[in-house]
Amino acid sequence: STQSTWGIIKMLSNSIKKDLYKVVQRSFSSFWANVQQGPPDPIFGITDAFRKDSSSQKVNLGAGTYRDDNGKPFVLECVKKGQALSQQKYHDYEYLPVPGLAPFTDVSIRLAYGADSQAIKEKRVAALQALSGTGSLRLGAEFIRKFMPAGTPIYMPDQTWANHKNIFTSAGLQIKEYRYYQPKTRLLNLEGLLEDLNNLPERSVVLLHACAHNPTGVDPSQAEWRQIRDIIQKRNALVFFDMAYQGFTSGDTELDAYAVRLFADANIPILLAQSYAKNFGLYGMRVGCFSVVCQSEEEARRVQSQATIIARGIWSNPPVEGARIVESVLNDKELSQLWHKEVKIMADRVKTMRDQLVVNLRKSGSPHDWSHITKQIGMFAFTGLQPPQVETLARDHHIYFTKDGSCLLYTSDAADDLLCVDLCGRRIIYK
Repeated sequence: STQSTWGIIKMLSNSIKKDLYKVVQRSFSSFWANVQQGPPDPIFGITDAFRKDSSSQKVNLGAGTYRDDNGKPFVLECVKKGQALSQQKYHDYEYLPVPGLAPFTDVSIRLAYGADSQAIKEKRVAALQALSGTGSLRLGAEFIRKFMPAGTPIYMPDQTWANHKNIFTSAGLQIKEYRYYQPKTRLLNLEGLLEDLNNLPERSVVLLHACAHNPTGVDPSQAEWRQIRDIIQKRNALVFFDMAYQGFTSGDTELDAYAVRLFADANIPILLAQSYAKNFGLYGMRVGCFSVVCQSEEEARRVQSQATIIARGIWSNPPVEGARIVESVLNDKELSQLWHKEVKIMADRVKTMRDQLVVNLRKSGSPHDWSHITKQIGMFAFTGLQPPQVETLARDHHIYFTKDGSCLLYTSDAADDLLCVDLCGRRIIYK
């Protein structure tokens, strides 16, 4: 009876009651009770800290977004006109095909590989629209995991974009590194780079930054790229190029694509991730292109079909508006010329800010040789500051950038208005 059962329960020892309570508690606990708090993102975590800072003098030099002299977002004139043109050409927001907007992918591969590319002429390039550079890299990572031998690692530089490791490990790939950056000189470690590449197992996968190496801003010269090409070719390796800054690096889209075209012309197998976040300023529209240079037109069709299956399972269909804008600009002669002009203006302005930073550091009395900053290229200055110094700048001076010492250059008077830092940490001048 109920009464007898209740009597038995009352007679149970306290220890048994506790055990029963734990069982009941577990049965009603959250499925996610064991989920631990994750660490902040190395880049966007800085932006979060910046937003929480109440200081009126706070400065965010971490996130890679171009700004005008007032620190405000900058919309290119060609983008405004391209958006208006695209709205005249396209009148709906229907789903795109899984591979994306064909006029966009066509013009993207021409921009990357060149209008006279033999691979394009022979229809050996498989291309899909992707979610900016990150989505392009992830699509490529999934393709490698699925079709390369199990356990195939990807080799990447010892200094690389903070999200690279996250992207490839999330796809199940093992990360291995090769020497790239020399901290003592703050320049390219060419000897170590070539030695490590020369020791790669055959048919390895190697990640290379096509231009404006992030975060160091240290790029190989054209002669050094040819040395890298020769070794990659000898090791029969597969190259995955990350090209996030075409045009934004030097102001010359042809020059910035030198490495990609050098390898493609040598018939080295290539995967390429393109992004239009920086060079078009379309950060939030997530516009990118993933492409694979194949050995034949028939192989390109097979690769395209399998990459399409993978994309279908990740994002299904890519977004329409950003791709329409890029396509409208690059396929219009007048707007394309305007874009080339504007992207050069941005690149030249960043170079001017880089020079000005060094001038003001010297004016501040710093005894250090800052020539590495003017030898670097791209929108970041790899200062050489150490994490404790970066933390001091954030805590005491409300200046935020990544712990590796990479500092965004975005105002014409960056050094005057933002920071002059002695590398030894003896002096911090902040206005």
